[in-house]
Amino acid sequence: MINRIRDIRKQKGMTLAEVAEACSPPTTAQTIGRLETGMRNLSLTWMNRIAVALGVEAEALVRPENEATTHVVATLTASGPEPLAKPRDAILPNELSAADSMVVLQIETSMGEYRAGDQLWLVQRSPEDAPGMINRDVLVPKSGGRFAFGRLIDRRGTLVGILPPGLGEKQIVVDAPAWIAQAEMLVRKL
Repeated sequence: MINRIRDIRKQKGMTLAEVAEACSPPTTAQTIGRLETGMRNLSLTWMNRIAVALGVEAEALVRPENEATTHVVATLTASGPEPLAKPRDAILPNELSAADSMVVLQIETSMGEYRAGDQLWLVQRSPEDAPGMINRDVLVPKSGGRFAFGRLIDRRGTLVGILPPGLGEKQIVVDAPAWIAQAEMLVRKL
């Protein structure tokens, strides 16, 4: 099994010290570093502690050695692409969040900033989280199995206001949606 702690930690933008502090009980950055590099055995207890600290499922921390993976090999900076010292696993967004479920919106027709063929990955959240999603693109279920999609512009009581991405579109108001899914990642083929 290959340990993916470092890959997930880096993708979440956390330092060794932040992961160590988020463990329960807290540990040291040196211990997390040793677990990442394999200098210390990754027991099931450590997997569970680190998974909680990173906010992922424990099984996301390891992968079989013979499993094909996609790697992050470079970063694009102001001076151009820079190679990573060592390639790391590219982690899918649904593996990076243990608590949140994700849904995908397939874009069939170009509209606003979205092009036909795009996939928009969204994280499902509670309607009570709506104030933190203002001015973000969201997908909201409506009655009758339909959906509203667009920029979340307002929430008053149980009412949610959404501005669709097309030009000249009118605001859509949904009353008491079961959930609101916030845009997390855009996948676009070139």
